[in-house]
Amino acid sequence: MRAEVSYPPREIVLLATKEEKELELWARNEGDFKFIRSYPIRKASGGPGPKLREGDKQVPEGIYRITHLNPNSQFHLSMGLNYPNSFDLVRARKEGRSNLGGSIFIHGKAESTGCLAVGDIAIEELFVLVNAIGTEQVSVIIAPHDPRRRPLDGFASHLPLWAVELYADISREFARFPKEDI
Repeated sequence: MRAEVSYPPREIVLLATKEEKELELWARNEGDFKFIRSYPIRKASGGPGPKLREGDKQVPEGIYRITHLNPNSQFHLSMGLNYPNSFDLVRARKEGRSNLGGSIFIHGKAESTGCLAVGDIAIEELFVLVNAIGTEQVSVIIAPHDPRRRPLDGFASHLPLWAVELYADISREFARFPKEDI
């Protein structure tokens, strides 16, 4: 009500920042997205930088979709992400990488390796919301840190060269959700 978005909204976007350990929920029926609330990320393994292979314990970075809801998750409830997406697959193919991993989720509890654990209460709220509007109406953007606070640096020595393009895409997406609206 406070955001002037009726329930259930038509579309939602989840903005995840690894450094800040925050998951923002934005929603809209028509017009601009409105900030709804923020959830703490209780656990996310790895550090800044994209996921490159199975077992690297990295949370992916990029623009993803929810593929499915799992009510029988060992982590209470979970929502699967489409990692690796087409961007991830093209970059891996060009570099000759295979076995990129998968099974990346936003889930309950407070433990994780490669996923975003938001705790049981938060995942219950998000799971019900996503179930109500449909997975095709949900985008998930994961960044190493909030590019609205400081620019993403795609030129770090430990990052692949294509991180410049990835971080530009992520930054453009985050710019659609002004921090001053929070």
